[in-house]
Parts: sequence; C-alpha cells; structure tokens
Amino acid sequence: MISKVQSRQRIHKRIRNKISGTPTTPRLAVFRSNKAIACQLIDDVNGVTLASASSKDVSGEGSKSEVSKRVGGLIGDRAKSLGIEAIKFDRGGYLYHGRVKSLADGAREAGLNF
Repeated sequence: MISKVQSRQRIHKRIRNKISGTPTTPRLAVFRSNKAIACQLIDDVNGVTLASASSKDVSGEGSKSEVSKRVGGLIGDRAKSLGIEAIKFDRGGYLYHGRVKSLADGAREAGLNF
C-alpha cells in the first residue's frame, strides 16, 4: 500500500510529463506543507528559477487560504516585474482546492494568465 506522499508524488510525475516551462511561459510550481505554502517560476529549458514567493515572505494575520492568496499576488507582482504575463500552472500533485486554488486566484488577480 502506498502512502499519501507517494501517491502525490506519482500524480506530480504524471503532471510533469505534460507541463514544461519555457523562458517566455515559465512553470508556476506549488509546494504546500501543513504550515506554509511556496511557489516558484521555473524555466525548465535552462533549468533556472526565475522568481519565488513563500508564506514566509508575506506578513499579516489571517487564515492559511488568505495567506496563500497574498503569496499568489506576490508571485504575480514579481513575474510582472520580469515581464512575464503567461505561465503554466503546476499544482504539484495537490488537489486544485483550498490553499492551492487561493494561490492561483491571487496570481490571476495580479495579472498572470494561465
């Protein structure tokens, strides 16, 4: 029997077979732990991280979903400063629900298209 983490990793591998970031449309990779959430804009062609944001970069109180939305807004602002408008969303094997969805909504509100 496989664990929850192993199951998520299998789903993430399946997603990564279909999604790859380029310099013009990088991949927005999401990592979620019990306490924090982080995301990176990754150029898979050159193998570099263009920008990153984490719940540790965001100040303020609120629920985890509210913090996730602010993290999405922060990564959206950092992407805009690099001249990036379109991305590919990599949910990392997590369900598109809750904090992952809040992060995506925050990035969309900041002007990212995906």
